[in-house]
Amino acid sequence: MRERGLVLSAPGKVILHGEHAVVHGKAALAVALDLRTFLRLRPCGEAEVRVRLPGVGVVRSWDTPRLQALRGGFAADFDESKPPSVEQLETLKEFAGITAGASAPESLATLAFLYMCLAISAKYGDVPSVDILVWSELPTGAGLGSSAAYAVCLAAALLTACGAISCPLKEGESTARWTEEELALINSWAFQGERVIHGNPSGVDNAVATWGGALRYQSGRITPLKRVPTLRILLTNTKVPRSTKVLVAGVKEKILKFPAIMNPVLDSIDAISQECQSVLEAMPANPSPEYYPVLEELFDINQHHLNTIGVGHPSLDRLCQATASHGLHSKLTGAGGGGCGITLLRPDTSPLAVEATKQDLCACGFECWETNIGGPGVTLHSSSSLKPEVLHALSESHRALGAASSEQ
Repeated sequence: MRERGLVLSAPGKVILHGEHAVVHGKAALAVALDLRTFLRLRPCGEAEVRVRLPGVGVVRSWDTPRLQALRGGFAADFDESKPPSVEQLETLKEFAGITAGASAPESLATLAFLYMCLAISAKYGDVPSVDILVWSELPTGAGLGSSAAYAVCLAAALLTACGAISCPLKEGESTARWTEEELALINSWAFQGERVIHGNPSGVDNAVATWGGALRYQSGRITPLKRVPTLRILLTNTKVPRSTKVLVAGVKEKILKFPAIMNPVLDSIDAISQECQSVLEAMPANPSPEYYPVLEELFDINQHHLNTIGVGHPSLDRLCQATASHGLHSKLTGAGGGGCGITLLRPDTSPLAVEATKQDLCACGFECWETNIGGPGVTLHSSSSLKPEVLHALSESHRALGAASSEQ
């Protein structure tokens, strides 16, 4: 580990096509979202491990001798190929003072941190005394992979700190990435963190946060797409809460009730994912503007299909109408029933049109970001390469949380 510590980041994710159909064995395309979670790790003077998560109000620290004693008391071995055991998680909850059934983000984030810290140190040697701060551009609970970006950042930082993987950032470089083998190790430990948080995750979100770009997911198989272009989008959060479980159950009910009507719709969504994959893989070698109308039309058709299977919402209709009035094309992403939508921006979309669209979306009470999809996965950064707002957030959060922890 470098003496001065390190800063790394991992992206969120959006589903481009295939949401809901993927539950029924069809393909889905997931892409990296360039709203990122940042982690700063610094050596700590005292013999303790500190974690600060300002987004969910967590400031915790533990003496390293206590952590070592806790790790030694585990009967079951830690292993990245086996899910965390119920006994391990119960012991960690008791240690951290987390109530048995707690499912609040701060409880799950603390639990994932403790599990990964103990498991990685058990396998690769002690994690040194460190101070870890995590700050994110991603909203939580919006289906944008915020927990996976957190787990990937933690895995990369802890594995680097205890020497299990290299620190690839050389003097004078602004960013660096790990080798393919090291990324696979980061991904497998991040998946363990996701298991702590979600129980039985698909592994898609942590794979996107690790490797970036785009990947295809079908019946449990994850396949990275060959080189994909970076696309500009607007991401809009309608802020309408929804239950993924209820929406998935509603689609299943419709399929059972009208199989001859609904199954062709799922087949069509599958064909959209295939067509979109072909277009994305053709774009880097031949960056022609004629691909964009195809991508836009696929957005429109899929959005109609998603309404047909019952996962639309009036807020998403408003989002699509607001962007269509500026000649832009949108669809829901993720579970639907509210939540988030994505709008494709062509390379020639004028800044004025983008600004006017954002204003209209904000006037609906939505939150809106102009960002990219298809960017890099987990990345190490030099401080000089960070955007001013990220640097500011990392230093401000340190100060604010430091004051809070000294008062406790």
